Amino acid sequence: MSQFSKRWEGELRQVDSYRWEIPVSYQEGMNVPGLIFANDELIRHIRKDQAPAQVANTATLPGVVGRAMAMPDIHWGYGFPIGGVVASTMADGIISPGGVGYDINCGVRMLRTELHEKDIRQKQRQLVDTLFRNVPCGVGSKGRIKLSPKDLEQVMIKGGQWAVENGYGWNSDLEFSEENGCLKGADKSIPSERARKRGAPQLGSLGSGNHFLEVQIVDKIFDPQAASVMQLFEGQAVVMIHCGSRGFGHQICTDFLHVMEEAMDRYDLHLPDRQLACAPLQSDVAQEYLAAMACAANYGWANRQMIVHWTRESFEQVFKTSAKSLQMHQIYDVAHNIAKREQHQCIYCRSKQPVDVMVHRKGATRAFGPGNPHIPQAYQTIGQPVLIPGDMGTASYILVGTQQAMNETFGSTCHGAGRVLSRRKAIKLTKGRSIPQELEKKGILVRYEGRDTVREETPEAYKDVNQVVDVVHGAGISKKVARMRPICVVKG
Repeated sequence: MSQFSKRWEGELRQVDSYRWEIPVSYQEGMNVPGLIFANDELIRHIRKDQAPAQVANTATLPGVVGRAMAMPDIHWGYGFPIGGVVASTMADGIISPGGVGYDINCGVRMLRTELHEKDIRQKQRQLVDTLFRNVPCGVGSKGRIKLSPKDLEQVMIKGGQWAVENGYGWNSDLEFSEENGCLKGADKSIPSERARKRGAPQLGSLGSGNHFLEVQIVDKIFDPQAASVMQLFEGQAVVMIHCGSRGFGHQICTDFLHVMEEAMDRYDLHLPDRQLACAPLQSDVAQEYLAAMACAANYGWANRQMIVHWTRESFEQVFKTSAKSLQMHQIYDVAHNIAKREQHQCIYCRSKQPVDVMVHRKGATRAFGPGNPHIPQAYQTIGQPVLIPGDMGTASYILVGTQQAMNETFGSTCHGAGRVLSRRKAIKLTKGRSIPQELEKKGILVRYEGRDTVREETPEAYKDVNQVVDVVHGAGISKKVARMRPICVVKG
């Protein structure tokens, strides 16, 4: 079935202004209902392909609890929809590589600065050129350092900590990263030789596709208290970085999809789509995947850590002062393609006690609420920062997690705008147009590596991020803090 296939005509029951339910009667074998977060306009977009059918398919997985959920940025993915959240019990549930995705620990990092928009405008072209020169990007791009086999193994185990220990960043960067930039349980012996060969040269690079590095301007504050805690103000320049584990994570996913497909027969698992390939959490196959996934997740945190270092160096070169003087502190780093063992007391679960679950977040962001021990002390009163990139011509957002998210979505929310056009259709739509020139007329300078990258990523290829964020805010599963608009964009 193609990525953007025929319209989905299945049953949807509107629960309220922001929630739509796929009943268990829709498909044989569903263990729980499906739940899609959307408004009236977005649900029309969501029905245009078969992503809702993928939500229903994930509801058939063994051990799934609560609801099989999808965020308003949902679109067609491999097995699981992109924008999907599924939790299965540790006792009788499964782990599925398709529920994490190929780009393991694709995520977003954000830095603040003390610079104002006028400061950036004065050096805008020089800044975007310097960032483009200093941060490797593009298909197959290589980082600026060469990792030895032992270095790569240390990256697998230590993640962002390895980068900081080797001079690529500040200790505070780790404090303000999900899992402190290192997921426990990694086993360096598991990733294949092919994964190692792909990963060794690529550390510290953006890659291509929808990955980017942007200098943005805070143009609206919605929650002054939370913004003050994060030291954000209107007119301020910030930096957002979106990338993941490059070819290393992609190869790990590829390797284990083959292993899991073979394991399905061994464990007598019969599911409506072979792309849901999975294994029982207590099996050796599942434990090996989780250990390899942790290696890739740690690679992803190290990757973004090194890009942060070269971003700070770029600002220093352009503004002739230190990154510390510019107050280029990290606000947060959060993953949106990952599976993690967590405890939740979900309103949709039968148990009134916290349930030990494996939460798959594929194109979904962790959104833990105030007082949660797993978020930095500085954010205990406001909740975990949630970073939501939009498209390069519109806006991005920073939100915070809520108690409602903890109660309902296993502490999860959306991760971006979500595509409405395939890359091929986007290229066809923009034939004869110069997207960089169109963006420059809006005051946005773009530098890119791939010939078709900017056309593939044209703003029309995405849903309206303002609507996506309005849905999760209205549903109460995260709360708007600030909106940022791009001014300098680096793409692969």
